[in-house]
Amino acid sequence: MEYRTLGRSGLKVSPLCLGTDNFANPTPEDECAAMIDAALDAGLNFIDTSNSYVNGECERIIGRALVKNKRRHQVVIATKVFYPTGPGPNDQGGSRRHILQACEDSLRRLQTDHIDLYQTHRPSFDCPIEETLGAMTDLVRQGKVLYIGSSTSPAWKVLEAVLVSEMKGYARFISEQSPYNLLDRRIENELVPMCREHGLGILPWAALGMGVLAGRYPEGKSFPKDSRAALRGGIYAERVTARGMEVGQRFIRIAKDHDIPPAQLAVLWAKEQPGITAPIIGPRTVEQFKHLVPVMDMKLDDAIRKKCDELVPPGSAAADFHNSAPWMKMKLPSYE
Repeated sequence: MEYRTLGRSGLKVSPLCLGTDNFANPTPEDECAAMIDAALDAGLNFIDTSNSYVNGECERIIGRALVKNKRRHQVVIATKVFYPTGPGPNDQGGSRRHILQACEDSLRRLQTDHIDLYQTHRPSFDCPIEETLGAMTDLVRQGKVLYIGSSTSPAWKVLEAVLVSEMKGYARFISEQSPYNLLDRRIENELVPMCREHGLGILPWAALGMGVLAGRYPEGKSFPKDSRAALRGGIYAERVTARGMEVGQRFIRIAKDHDIPPAQLAVLWAKEQPGITAPIIGPRTVEQFKHLVPVMDMKLDDAIRKKCDELVPPGSAAADFHNSAPWMKMKLPSYE
C-alpha cells in the first residue's frame, strides 16, 4: 500500500481513514474493537472520531480498544472539538476555554498522552480565529496535540486560518475535512483549489453518499429500516434526494459494467480525485469494512472517471451534504 503525506507535514497516513460515527450508534463495542483490529491488520493507520459522537463514547471505545490490543503506536488518531459537551454557554465552540478543556477530556477518554490530529469540527464565526489558533498552538507546544486541522469549513475560513498562522507564528492547519462524493462536488469550485495551492490535505466524509452510491436507497422506494436516514432522520434524511437516488442507480450500472462493487467504486472515485488525501469510511460492521479494504490499492480508470463526470459534472451537486453547514447557502430539494 502507498501511504500518503497529509498536507504540508511529514505525517504519513493510509489512503483510507476509518470513521467512527457508527461506533455505539448502532455498532456494539465488541464489533468496533474488531473493526479497529481489522483496520490495523490491513495497514490502515488512520482513525477519525469526535468528542461529540455519542457524548464521547466513541473516543472511549477507541481508547479501550487500543489499550487492549497495545497498538496505539500504530495509529494516527484524529478527533474534533466544537459541538456542545455540556449545558453551559462555554461548553462549545472555538474559544480558548472550551478547546483546552475539551482536549483534556478527549485525552482522558482516548487513554493517550497526545492527539495526532486535532480538528475544529465546525468553524466558529463568533470567536476570533486568533483565539482558536492560539489555544491549539499551546496544545501543540505542550505535546498534547501534534497537528491541527479543520472540518466542514468554507474555503475563505480555512485560508484565513492559514494566513493568520503564518503571520503570527501559530501552528498551521494541515488538513480540511469536508463532505465530498459524486453526489455533492461543490468543494471542487473553491476549497479543493485553495487546499492544493496552500498545502492542505483533504479528508472527505460521506464518500458513499450515505449509502446512495452503494445501492442502499432504491429509486422511488422508502428508506430501508436500518438505514441512517431512517434511524436518525433530520439532516441525514435530507441528504437522500430524488435526484441523488436517480444518479445512484445510474452509477451502480456503471460499476456493474466495469465489474466493480458500487461501494468500492464510490470510495475509489473520491480517493482518486485531485487534492484528496484519504476519504473517511464509516462502516457499520467488520464485513462492510473488509469490503472496502481493496480500495486502498485500486486505481481509477480514466474511462470510468469520464462517465462519472457525465453523471454529475465537476463542481455541481445532486444532493446536499453541506446541510449541517449554515454557511452553505445553496440548498437542494430533499427526498419526498
